[in-house]
Amino acid sequence: MSDFPRWKYALVAIVMVLGILYALPNAFVPLSAVQVSAVHNAPVDAALEQKVVATLQKDKIAYKNISLKHNKAKGDYILIGFANGDLQNSAADSLKTALGEDYTVVFNLESTVPGWLQAIGARSMPLGLDLQGGVHFLMKVDQRDVVNKQEIRYTEDITSLLRDKKIHYTSVTRNSIHGKGVVVVLPTAADRTAASDAIATAFTDLDVSDGPSTGDRFVLDAVVKPEALRKLAQATITQNLATLRNRINALGVSEPVIQAQGNDQIVVDLAGVQDPAEAKRVIGAIATLQYVAGLGGPSDPAVQDAVRTGIVPPNAHLYYGTHGEPYLVSKRVIVSGEELVDASSGTDPDNGSPSVNVTLNSVGAKKMLDFTRDNVGKPMAVVYVETVYDNKVVDGKEVRTPKVKYKVINYATIQGVFSNKFQTNGLGSPKEASELALLLKGGSLAAPMDIVAQSVIGPSMGKQNISKGLDAVLLGLGLVLVAAAIYYKLFGLVADIALFFNLVILVAVMSMIGVTLTMPGIAGIVLTLGMAIDANVLICERVREELRNGSTPLASIRAGYEKAWSTILDANVTHLIAALALMTIGSGAIRGFGVTLFIGISTSLFTSVTMTHAITALLHGGRKKLKTLSV
Repeated sequence: MSDFPRWKYALVAIVMVLGILYALPNAFVPLSAVQVSAVHNAPVDAALEQKVVATLQKDKIAYKNISLKHNKAKGDYILIGFANGDLQNSAADSLKTALGEDYTVVFNLESTVPGWLQAIGARSMPLGLDLQGGVHFLMKVDQRDVVNKQEIRYTEDITSLLRDKKIHYTSVTRNSIHGKGVVVVLPTAADRTAASDAIATAFTDLDVSDGPSTGDRFVLDAVVKPEALRKLAQATITQNLATLRNRINALGVSEPVIQAQGNDQIVVDLAGVQDPAEAKRVIGAIATLQYVAGLGGPSDPAVQDAVRTGIVPPNAHLYYGTHGEPYLVSKRVIVSGEELVDASSGTDPDNGSPSVNVTLNSVGAKKMLDFTRDNVGKPMAVVYVETVYDNKVVDGKEVRTPKVKYKVINYATIQGVFSNKFQTNGLGSPKEASELALLLKGGSLAAPMDIVAQSVIGPSMGKQNISKGLDAVLLGLGLVLVAAAIYYKLFGLVADIALFFNLVILVAVMSMIGVTLTMPGIAGIVLTLGMAIDANVLICERVREELRNGSTPLASIRAGYEKAWSTILDANVTHLIAALALMTIGSGAIRGFGVTLFIGISTSLFTSVTMTHAITALLHGGRKKLKTLSV
């Protein structure tokens, strides 16, 4: 066996060491924890940490540790670890009452993986909803509202177009029948022809056709094309998915699963969350943004009078900022969050101060251009509008009561004329700019959603699933190990070592790439272990065959591996193709099974062939007087 390359020995040794290192974090059980995050721009600092500690001490709730975390994606948050789930529940209830609505308190898990393992990027596999417990929501997007908004928008845009083109019209209104578009009434046939050409040119998503004509009423119907509605529905789902991801990520829920289902539904799985009411409040909130003209800041006498007397000018709203300061803003909305395409934080190239770069769609760009052209030097406010539902059980039935909150998240002076792209300056810090960008991007749902189904999986059921899954893996692994050792003797023991390392490397790879472990994933692991031994069965049988044909032991080993390889490769390639199909076409549990199967087959190809060959070569290669093999 001297022909077995040394570099393969080195490769096998490196893979074994790395496999152990990167699988090791899964042996450390995470700690039950409570996470405190800020809503909007509430401070998360040492003072809040002291308040949390004081609250827990007052209620005599023991905690193991507390730390202030800084995370670019999630923002700042405080994590408190507890010895068990009961203390975790008590602490969450206590902190929710003490901290109020400016903070969100959610369940989380705190890693206990040693720092030196984390330093090399080793981490434990995240557990899915069925193993960790949590809540599952099925949400339906209100596509009817999407059509309504689109028709309202086209009504305004067509009115503006006719006015700009100086085409006389009698009225521009939505059709009284939902989905039938906009009805334009014109005084003459010539006006109708001009309007039809202008609308068809400006709005290519509209089907324009002549309606009935009576006297001086020449009707024009403008209906949104079905293809445009389909694209709009898909875009709505995409934007709502992005909004939910931003909102949930910002709140720190670990490993959420947020995915589309069908044409108008979204599935949300929040592993580790056991309070469905709190989860509903988080994901069910309907938020949007409004850009409005500013009519007065905190130091303005008119604002102070409004605060003192409670009398607000008829054209204005009195709203408050993130720190409780009052503002008067116009009731007329310039642009809303639905027209925002992107927002990112950065720095002003002129003075280096923190800023937020905003991009609007074409409709919003035109509205912004018209407004800023007439209002340079005047203030403009960004208002965050959030509708939160309080869920209460009355007479055995759940009652949802909406509560709308308005908050001025930015108030700045218009420095020049702009349209689709502009910059918001005057922010206090890069952190404030980052949070504002997050709010702008994640604050608005393209369409309302309603929770049509929900279920809660308790942590005890998750523990049972983990226990049963672990038992299944150990039982399957144990039976295969014993059978191989009895039937193939020394070669069987070598196969057992390879099988054990196949499990280790499989877990390491899943941990490194962040695959969420679920019950179907465990099933994939058990199946992989069963399939992995097949390769060694083929090799051992080929070696036995060569021995029976009179070959020497070393020649039998070499020929056994060479002849078995093509069969092993054929069988595993077909399984890899099947696993790839499950990964790409399947979703949810099926995809999880496919991912585990794909990784398991790939690692078993290495361990069953290369690793066992290396061990066998190491055992027999130096024995010149070898007369037989233990197989």
